[in-house]
Amino acid sequence: MSDAPSRSHGRLAISASLQPRDLMTPTPRLKGAWTAKVITLFPEVFPGVLGASLTGKALQHGTWALEPIDLRVFGAGKHRNVDDTPAGGGAGLVMRPDVLGRAIKMASTGTPNDPARWPRVYLSPRGKPFTQADAQRFSRAEGMTLLCGRFEGVDQRVIDHFGMEEISIGDFVLTGGELAAQTVIDATVRLIPGVLGNEASTEEESFSNGLLEHPQYTKPATWEGQDIPEVLLSGHHAKIEEWRRAQSEALTRERRPDLWQAYLDREDKD
Repeated sequence: MSDAPSRSHGRLAISASLQPRDLMTPTPRLKGAWTAKVITLFPEVFPGVLGASLTGKALQHGTWALEPIDLRVFGAGKHRNVDDTPAGGGAGLVMRPDVLGRAIKMASTGTPNDPARWPRVYLSPRGKPFTQADAQRFSRAEGMTLLCGRFEGVDQRVIDHFGMEEISIGDFVLTGGELAAQTVIDATVRLIPGVLGNEASTEEESFSNGLLEHPQYTKPATWEGQDIPEVLLSGHHAKIEEWRRAQSEALTRERRPDLWQAYLDREDKD
């Protein structure tokens, strides 16, 4: 007879603590490793996809570090409440500033106050659209703190008091900021030297030069009646580069007129 399922229902067990901790097997941390501190009501969902593939290997090797911080620990009263009804009325609940303030202050321990060295980000659908340039900027910092919202959002005073940067990953609404936080971290961590192994690959990707990436092909040379473009098999590197550039420009012009116009504006200035 199998044992009865535990109360955690198969999830990683989380014990209340004022100290953040990794939710993976204990790993080394290289001195000065880029660190993501994530304030969330669901620390058990981390590292999630960040623990897989190259980002997961880099996490295990200590190239970067992840510190999920359980917001519930900082909750108010017997039931650790983290939210209350919105001032002025309305539907839903708003995350309390006193609770968030305690969590953010704890997360700030030992981190620089300079936002260029250590950004504080609130994942919000009303935030500035997240871009590759943001990922590059974050990767050059020493680390960052990310706040995952829930319910109707967070008290505005928290954003103002801590000078938090609001970031959105798209024009849609999620039930919480955890998926958005993992997206931002993934896009950032892969730019840290040593994570991907091939630094040149990040220089040829979509958005790196303001254009969408050109089409990619590999063996077999013919598949389902379709051939690899002949120029890619020519061995003529200048012609290959010219073809790829033309493809990138055509795709960007067709699919992302906004990016295409921004690209043209930059070209005019240069």
